Amino acid sequence: MTTTQERPVRPGERPAQAAPVLRVTDLSVSYAPPKKGVGLGTGAALTDAGLEVRPGEIVGIVGETGSGKTTLARATVGLVRPVAGRIEVNGQDMGSLRGRALRDFRRSGQVQLVFQDPLRSLDPDLTVAELVREPLDVAGTLSRAERHERVVESLRLVGLDPDAMLGRRPRQLSGGQRQRISLARAISTRPQLLFCDEPVSALDVSNRNLVLGLLDRLRTELGLAVVIIAHDLSSLAGIADRVAVFYRSRVVEQGPTQDVLGRPAHPYTGLLTASAPSVTHVDRLRPEQLRPEPGARSWPAHGVCVFAPRCRFAHDACAEQPRSQVLADEPAREAACHVAGTWRAQIETPDPKGTP
Repeated sequence: MTTTQERPVRPGERPAQAAPVLRVTDLSVSYAPPKKGVGLGTGAALTDAGLEVRPGEIVGIVGETGSGKTTLARATVGLVRPVAGRIEVNGQDMGSLRGRALRDFRRSGQVQLVFQDPLRSLDPDLTVAELVREPLDVAGTLSRAERHERVVESLRLVGLDPDAMLGRRPRQLSGGQRQRISLARAISTRPQLLFCDEPVSALDVSNRNLVLGLLDRLRTELGLAVVIIAHDLSSLAGIADRVAVFYRSRVVEQGPTQDVLGRPAHPYTGLLTASAPSVTHVDRLRPEQLRPEPGARSWPAHGVCVFAPRCRFAHDACAEQPRSQVLADEPAREAACHVAGTWRAQIETPDPKGTP
């Protein structure tokens, strides 16, 4: 998506026209060598992906396991190298960074990741003080006293008492406390972009709401741009400004959260929302309304729309993979689908009382 006017953002401000912290353009990542005549090959993890994230904004990424969500985060921090496309962080082309320049970028902490399982991602032999201070030690830009002060401040920002926490180790903490320690560690460098990979999937309902509330508050207080990778659509519905839907290595739809989840433009998004009872959608879709009927047309393995074999509304045009297009009547939304939005007319409207 593009904008006609861009300007810097101040902490606590969330203007739609602020210059993007992250801009991903036509990004492709493959974990296996391409095969002749098969594009990126069977190892394609991302294909022609595009995404923008602005300061103070929370963007949710949803999709099935293996759809490329985590690969996007890993590519942004330089853990995997794309085979095509462009990643810009604050206007810096990540593809141009090599050797020392890439190491310096990582040390700077401009982009940080929070992983799904803090018990596995936090070193069990380090104390909380050491864990939160470690990114600052690597960056090496603050004095020892300043680093300690930043550790204390970061713990308070995530709602933990430094006096009670500094000397403890991960196994002495609850699941909710460990995830907040992971957050404190990630924000200690005062990053501009934070990737959270399934940050609440291992937590109970109360801790899930606590962590999501923290992310909402931190993006305002620190001017953070936040990307939340999630399977649980309901956890994004109340916090994300925008949602990007991934399927088979591609971004098939993106736009404002209430529009994407409430009135999907892509049939796959419709199937996701119909399979999530906790998500309110305008059309009150049912999964069986979107699945192909028995004996439906078979599609070749390559070259067609990646969702066509699972789509009830696929037709001849779907023999070609669609490019992402801005919807004519909704300029804030994009969908990679030949029947984007128009497939609704083919669905029988449910009874207004809720019975089929």
